[in-house]
Amino acid sequence: MNNYNKKEAIQASDFPDGFIWGVSSAAAQTEGAFCEGGRAMSIWDDFARRGKIKGKQTPFEACQFYEKFEEDIALLKSLNIPNFRFSLSWSRILPQGTGTVNQAGIDFYHQVIDTCLSHGIEPWITLYHWDLPMALEELGGWTNRAILNWFEAYATICIAAFGSKVKHWMVLNEPLVFTGAGYFAGYHAPGKKGLKNFLPAAYHAALVQGHIGKLIKRLNPNLQVGSTFSCSYNMPYSNKVKDVAAAKKVNALLNRFFIEPSLGMGFPIKAIPVLAKIEALKQPGDEALMQVDFDFIGLQVYTRELIKHSFFTPYLNAKIVPAHKRKVFHTKMNWEVYPDAIAEVIKSFSAYEGVKKIMITENGASFSDVVIQGEVDDFHRQNYLQKHIEKMHEALPFSPKLKGYFVWSATDNFEWAEGYEQRFGLIYINFKTQERIVKKSGYWYRDFLTGA
Repeated sequence: MNNYNKKEAIQASDFPDGFIWGVSSAAAQTEGAFCEGGRAMSIWDDFARRGKIKGKQTPFEACQFYEKFEEDIALLKSLNIPNFRFSLSWSRILPQGTGTVNQAGIDFYHQVIDTCLSHGIEPWITLYHWDLPMALEELGGWTNRAILNWFEAYATICIAAFGSKVKHWMVLNEPLVFTGAGYFAGYHAPGKKGLKNFLPAAYHAALVQGHIGKLIKRLNPNLQVGSTFSCSYNMPYSNKVKDVAAAKKVNALLNRFFIEPSLGMGFPIKAIPVLAKIEALKQPGDEALMQVDFDFIGLQVYTRELIKHSFFTPYLNAKIVPAHKRKVFHTKMNWEVYPDAIAEVIKSFSAYEGVKKIMITENGASFSDVVIQGEVDDFHRQNYLQKHIEKMHEALPFSPKLKGYFVWSATDNFEWAEGYEQRFGLIYINFKTQERIVKKSGYWYRDFLTGA
């Protein structure tokens, strides 16, 4: 069915046949059990242990998905959610990052995958969602070119173990975020700062993205392989020449930095001249190593940003004007609620000739959820999702490459440097008791999917 006519209450059936619907999560944010079942520490466990998380919170327990995965997947089934995107914990499979495989970790993910399949839920796996084994970080982590070999060994084990059961694979989750926040700004794990850390980390992530994407297809040509990118709709704060120039630089960093090397276009050095320093890291054959013919890409869209020229901001001479300062409606993360952003990002990435299919692999909102008489009436989240899906639907005639949408997130979880204050889930979690409560947005998504 190809019906693009706008309706007052849009349903999943208004989208083309075969359109993918699901929810997303990540191991480090949900599993807990950080030292159980043979798992060793990741960079986020170490970051938390050093007191770097808001309120000195830790992911050590998180949502206890390690113990409660059957309950959580059954809840997804009750909401008629047909696809579940989750990640594997590298340090649960290879506690030291390389070397001896932890069979208990392999067995755990077989249980998770089998539980999904028994409920008719298709698993989508992300190989790397930010939780590098601490043993590898001690060797330089993403700043060490050896990450190509480490990741190759890890990916080979995962495909051999689960490739017969799982069709869809993503190499990296938002490489700009884990390299930028973790190796430049320092407010994410491992907490390193400066260009001297960021440039090699980002360069090696681009190499890994291309190399592992091709490797997976060689290991199993039947698999569908992609990677995910953090995106935002970036606009100049005003029509001033300097603001327009600043917005172009920010867009090159936030939206172009990792997709273009994968398409054989190289890094956007002309837009951001300081990136020329990355050329010093090049070895023969690297451009070909970065290039990969992905079956799909994942876009993770939450908001738009308004960009203003800033003389004092190094490298970019640009700054983002926060939503609260612009006095616009925003989420608890201080991200403007701007549904048109998702359509604009879809259109811009659809314009890349080398992009075959687009999945929205994350879209959602954090609000201050409150349990009243056993219910969570999260009207703002429901409205956020509905409006973004409507805008996505409007974009379909212009962007037929769009093939799927995943809500972030399945449950409330550990939100990185923000700890547990930011709730994105369709399912509420009381982190003291680990009780689960389906929010009204979760029931809305169920009804949207079923046409109820």
